[in-house]
Parts: sequence; C-alpha cells; structure tokens
Amino acid sequence: MVRNLNHDTFLVIRYVKRRLTVLIDIDGKHEWRDCIDVPGVRLPRGYYFGTSSVTGDLSDNHDIISLKLYQLTVERTPEEEKRDREVFLPVVDNLRLPGMEALLEPMSGLALFLIVFFSLVALVFAIVIGIILYNKWQEQSRKHFY
Repeated sequence: MVRNLNHDTFLVIRYVKRRLTVLIDIDGKHEWRDCIDVPGVRLPRGYYFGTSSVTGDLSDNHDIISLKLYQLTVERTPEEEKRDREVFLPVVDNLRLPGMEALLEPMSGLALFLIVFFSLVALVFAIVIGIILYNKWQEQSRKHFY
C-alpha cells in the first residue's frame, strides 16, 4: 500500500493507558485512518524504543524522516501503579487471534485411534530393528578371537 507513491506516508503509534493504537496516513491527505487498536497491552518499564528502516533483502527503500517520542504524565491509582510495576514481559490481556478457535477443535475418535495405532506400530518396528542390530553386533563380537 505504500510502494511507489508520489507523496510521503505517515505512521503514528500511541501507547496510552494500556491501549496500543496505530494510525496511518498513506493517501497524503493529512487524514488519519485507524490501522490497529489493541486494548489491554501491558508493556514493561525501563526499556528503550528503537527503529530501523532495513527490510532485509533491500527490495524496498524506507526512509525514517523523523521520530518524535513523548512521555505523558498520567494520573494513576496506587493499584494501577503496582500492577504496572509487576510487568516483566509484554502481555496483551484477552488476546484472541483470528482462526485460533479452529485450531482448538477436538480430534475425532478415528483420528485418535489412527495416531495411537501407527505410533504403536512404529514403536514395535523400532524395537524389532534394535533387537536385530543388537544380535548382529553380538555375532560380530563373537567372531573375534582374543
């Protein structure tokens, strides 16, 4: 969406009161559109913000023209202050990704039976191969005269 445009594109990232919001202006009209809005994001304190315009294969050219960072002073209750101090890793409350429900469907009885059956067959096969190799090894060690 931002390739080969004749105007600059802009991105605003906001993190206020555990809400992460990303706004974009890719039309060059100085009108912000919502890109993403995620409530319940808890970020740890004491880290630094970094950015890079490297894309890996250098197939695109992205220039970071400016970067403005502001720390806002927000009134917090003692409970919120304690809860924010206890965050060590970034966490999102109640995160549900699209398609996650489909991955959690239980297996059918036939699928479970086939998995158990073929696992047992593979285990028996591995044991038989192990016994054969052990017998060959013992036979080879008997042929040596000490």
